Amino acid sequence: MKFRPSLARLRTPVAAAVLMLVGLGASAAELSVAVAANFTAPMQKIAAAFEQTSGHRLALAFGATGKFYAQIKHGAPFTVLLAADAATPARLEEEGLAVAGSRFTYAIGKLVLWSRQAELLGEGKDEGKKVLSKGEFAHLAIADPKLAPYGAAAMQTLTRLGLADALQSRLVYGESIGQAYQFVASGNAELGFVALAQVLEDGKLRAGSAWMVPDQLYEPIRQDALILRNGSEQAAAAELLEFLRSSTAQDIIRAYGYGL
Repeated sequence: MKFRPSLARLRTPVAAAVLMLVGLGASAAELSVAVAANFTAPMQKIAAAFEQTSGHRLALAFGATGKFYAQIKHGAPFTVLLAADAATPARLEEEGLAVAGSRFTYAIGKLVLWSRQAELLGEGKDEGKKVLSKGEFAHLAIADPKLAPYGAAAMQTLTRLGLADALQSRLVYGESIGQAYQFVASGNAELGFVALAQVLEDGKLRAGSAWMVPDQLYEPIRQDALILRNGSEQAAAAELLEFLRSSTAQDIIRAYGYGL
């Protein structure tokens, strides 16, 4: 069963202090928020809505979850993390670098194989495997599996399709899923495994062609958010996590193809 804590269920003393600040109507604050690269477009819209309703300001940084973890370990001043996985926030919580009980799943990510070429990929169940097996391309972009959960999902997909070894020499690695997307968007790679949210707008593919990777080919991409230690005494951090659970934020998340 998934745990979705409300503010009232945060258990630490510092979290209790956050609740008190919320109740007293704390003044406007600025939060430094680390956001997984796949969530760039929806988070920009969510941030604008949050700032308008709360009066707080968000300084957003987008990148690979693995890199954010290393930066937080070394003292980066982020107050909230929206990760591309569940394991990294759990690790930060265990290591005392985040507010216990604040972690929850804000989205379920979807992986797609994407090309700028409009006719390259069809929608059939086995279409992606057919295109990858033919090998009529020079480069296949993925995010670094060691840093980015979407990169790990891409490698799981290739392995389960039985193509990981055959395509190894054609892989080009982006530091994040954002960079993997840029490789394809710029034409430096003909194909790439990217997040559905990066190529979808208002429920429609923005450009090119895409194959939705079947769920059984990769482990679910459960994306968790939590308050980091630097945000433990900031009421605005708790307010942001509550806003992520609001209908306003969830409508935006769904519009970019994420599950909830």
